[in-house]
Amino acid sequence: MDRAAKKEAVVKAIKEKFGVAVRDVSEYTGDTKVLIALDSIHDVLLFLRDEHHFVYLTDLFGADRFTSEDRFEVIYNIVSLKTGVRLFVKTWCPEENPVVPTATDIWPGANWNEREVWDMFGIRFEGHPDHRRIYMPEDYQYHPMRKEFPLLGIPGSIDLPTTTPDTE
Repeated sequence: MDRAAKKEAVVKAIKEKFGVAVRDVSEYTGDTKVLIALDSIHDVLLFLRDEHHFVYLTDLFGADRFTSEDRFEVIYNIVSLKTGVRLFVKTWCPEENPVVPTATDIWPGANWNEREVWDMFGIRFEGHPDHRRIYMPEDYQYHPMRKEFPLLGIPGSIDLPTTTPDTE
């Protein structure tokens, strides 16, 4: 069975097991993206790891869709080392109180990626073992990758070093 057929079989298995939780399946430039309902994302990821050998989380990242409903997106780029199949599994969460279950219990390497998504987009990962900011100061009130964040930043929101040379 070639890789495309293996990928189709995995997508079919997800649809059969999770039914309406599979919101959409799309393909673009050879990559398959599977949109999963937020309340089923953890179960689907666990199923993919345990039943289909997706043991390698290549990347986990966020996106600001800038829509009125389900504004934010969390995308998991996962690979089955057994079959060589790659899937992008994604879920959407609302602007108000964006919370997604952590994947650190499935792939411990998700730790820093989830911290980055929290820091940049403000998406919380419920159950995360170390939910701290990774780039910005802990007391920073903003999330710089949100689309409403000004390109030049918010004046006075963070102390910056002086640009005046020291003459002493």
